[in-house]
Amino acid sequence: MLRIDPGQRKRLIEIIHSLTDRIKEAKSNGWLGEAEGLQVSLQAASKKLTAMDQTQARSKTHIADLGLPQLRQP
Repeated sequence: MLRIDPGQRKRLIEIIHSLTDRIKEAKSNGWLGEAEGLQVSLQAASKKLTAMDQTQARSKTHIADLGLPQLRQP
């Protein structure tokens, strides 16, 4: 699976909004086949956004303080 660049999150949200608007337009014009195809694209874009958010949440590193190493005396 290809990983999505987190810097493109804003663009992905714009795509989702655009698809939503296009679905409304298609339904209002009676283009049911077009609306259905756009719905598939909207679902895929939404899944990508969800996957991106989950990946970012998992990748946040937590730093653990392990202290300073102790040297043993021979």
